[in-house]
Amino acid sequence: MQVNMHQAKSQLSKLGRLAWAGEEVVIARAGTPYLRLTPYRTPTEPRMPGDLKGQIRLAPDFDQTPEDLIEAFEGG
Repeated sequence: MQVNMHQAKSQLSKLGRLAWAGEEVVIARAGTPYLRLTPYRTPTEPRMPGDLKGQIRLAPDFDQTPEDLIEAFEGG
């Protein structure tokens, strides 16, 4: 469903219910899609830091940038 900005202002509660029911609600500005109204849902499972510990490796020279690459970016 697409509505213009004025309709969205006057029907926000109704549009919110439609979005929660699963309908796509797009708010248009001058006939052009401008915003998408989506329901806020809390994450079902909290994220835990460290899930990938030991699975990601960085190259030993990760922090070293070759001089020719630096010169290419700096225009040298």
